[in-house]
Amino acid sequence: MKRIFVPTRSGADWQPLLAKPQLHWKKGASAMTAAAAWEHAASKLPVEIEGLLTSSGEPALASLTLLAAIPEWEVALPGGDTTSHTDVLALCTNSQGLCVTAVEAKALEDFGPLVSEKRAGPSPGQTARLEYLHALLGVKHFDDAIRYQLLHRTASAILTAQAFHAATAVMLVHAFGTPPERQSDFLAFCRAMGATEVAPQVFKVSGSKNPTLYLAWCAGNEKYREVQLESVV
Repeated sequence: MKRIFVPTRSGADWQPLLAKPQLHWKKGASAMTAAAAWEHAASKLPVEIEGLLTSSGEPALASLTLLAAIPEWEVALPGGDTTSHTDVLALCTNSQGLCVTAVEAKALEDFGPLVSEKRAGPSPGQTARLEYLHALLGVKHFDDAIRYQLLHRTASAILTAQAFHAATAVMLVHAFGTPPERQSDFLAFCRAMGATEVAPQVFKVSGSKNPTLYLAWCAGNEKYREVQLESVV
């Protein structure tokens, strides 16, 4: 994976970056919806994300200025060649310093396999990855019912923050009309991480340092699910 990025001209520029550009690029699904929302926000965070983080009362999250938003940010993890794809990696700053926000966009999609499914007959690589994620996230044992995707998305936020020497990392679910059970999965993960709710929908992971870690759930504007962007692939 290259670390060379160019500015987008429109939301359609997001499609070729997807793991499955033709399958995942459709109106109402998370990829096209997120592209529409972030392109409309342009040089700022989407207003609902900026408002949520500022309302937390946490100085590190208040009045963030967007430096760069990078679609489909890839982070390599031990245990195989498959990278973790973050839907949007937002590099932000305020008077407290740099904040890395890893955004997982969701519309109707779920969070994928449970941890139990990854433990069932795993390859040596999968076992190594699970062990690594447990160690990085500071959890001795994740329950089988936790969604695996939330582990590696949070790991991506931490590792990217460390790479940029950012004091703060956020793993944020940007939910566009997502069914309630998806939030239940998120809340179960917050509990497993030992996170404390510092404001509605914003959780701080106890004792997290280098970086300080937050988990957040943000309701996106559902009007973007009605946006049809051009297909270029």
